[in-house]
Order: sequence, then structure tokens, then C-alpha cells
Amino acid sequence: MAVCKACEHPLVLEVEDDNGNDEPQYVPDDLEVSCGCHFHWECLLDQAAELAISLKCPSCDAGLATNSAGPSATNPFLQSAPGASILTRYTNEGGVQENYDILPAITEEAYLKSNPEARPAHAYHVMCSEGDVDGIVQLLHDAEQASGDEPAMNAAQLIRYQDPLADSKSGLHLAVEKGQEEVVWLILWIASTLPTSAFPGPAVQAAEAMGIQRPSTLASDDIRALTDNHGRTAEALAAQIGGLWTSIAESGILHPAT
Repeated sequence: MAVCKACEHPLVLEVEDDNGNDEPQYVPDDLEVSCGCHFHWECLLDQAAELAISLKCPSCDAGLATNSAGPSATNPFLQSAPGASILTRYTNEGGVQENYDILPAITEEAYLKSNPEARPAHAYHVMCSEGDVDGIVQLLHDAEQASGDEPAMNAAQLIRYQDPLADSKSGLHLAVEKGQEEVVWLILWIASTLPTSAFPGPAVQAAEAMGIQRPSTLASDDIRALTDNHGRTAEALAAQIGGLWTSIAESGILHPAT
């Protein structure tokens, strides 16, 4: 049986048995890179910082990228050529994924290892994309209660975080992009100068039910003014997407000066 080049253990992952059997259950976890070396997914991810820079196999040092694009001179975790990829063959419990590009995940993990304080912000952006309002509220609450010597973002920094690996989009951009209207209203409630009277009744009731008080937001801190790498505010993105955002964009609710 093939083994992982990093840990030299079989390319399987032990999982819990839903039927309550005492016998250990195993599923495939085999990530084969273009040079023919095999790794567990987590084992390769553990070497993300080096792999994101070198674009070479951690075991045999073979080049893995589909082109010669090296890391960015200003940020080693941001690839200079958008077309760069590391194609693999990944076999797991769900089956076989051919030509699975692991470079985005490797780049993201390398960045987060170098900037651990950004992990909660990354989680916040995932929640904005998925519409997890309760998760967002809990995360922001935890950020306010956090203490310790480790670098950490406060709630205000989390809300305004712009992901350098995702075109510098904010949580508001992502909520618009993914059609998460409830999240949009929540973010506007806690990070914009939009008058309370402009919010729909259900949005106000939801915020009050969760005990979320509106903070005093300066015009200079209004999240609606943030732009992504393409110079788009959330308002511009909403107008571009159209659909359910057409009436909201036309109403000016997403306009920073409203």
C-alpha cells in the first residue's frame, strides 16, 4: 500500500463509525501531485508556507506549477500570474477528483500561518458568504471578549477586514456577491451610518432579538465606502449583479453618503 511521503503512514483517514461499531473505519485520503508523490491532504497543508513560495514538491523537489509564475515580489503568498495552478489527483471519501487545483488552498493556508490573527477574519468572511448570521454575531462577541498576548483583531477590525487573497473584498462585498441579504442588513446595522429608519422592520426586529445595539459609526468608517481591487464598492457590485440587488442598489441604501 502506498504511503504518505511526509509521515510515511498509509493514505487513509480514520473516521468515526456512525453505526457504533468498535472496529476502526478508514476512508481514502490520497493526494497525488504531478511528480507522482503522494500525501495526506493535511500533511501537505502543513507544508503550505514552503510550498506556496517554492511551488515544488516537498519530497522530491520537482516543480509542481503548470507555469513558471513565481511568487509575488511584494507578497510571497500572492501569485503574480492568475493562471498559476498546482493540479493534483485527490482520492477521498467522496471519490476521485481529477485535475484538482490545490494552489488556492495552499496559498490561503500559507497566508494564514504567516498572519494567524487573520484566521477569525477568514472565518467571518466564510460566514458572510454562507449567510451564517448567528455565527457572525457570536464571532464578533468573542472578538470583543478576547484577551491574551497573541495578536488578534477586535470586532471593528473583523467587520472591515478585506481579504488580500480575494481581491480585497469585505464581508459586505461577499454577502452581496453570494446573495445573502440578511447578512447585508446585519453588516449595515453594525458598520454603517445608514439611518435606522431606512432598515426594514424584520431586520430591526432580528437585530433587537439578538441584542445587537447599533454602535456609533463615523462616516470615515462606513463599510459601504470600502472598495475591492477592482475599485468596486458593495453598491457597485450589487448594481453589476442585478437581480434581487437591483432595487436595493437603486434605493441608495448601499451608497456611503446615505
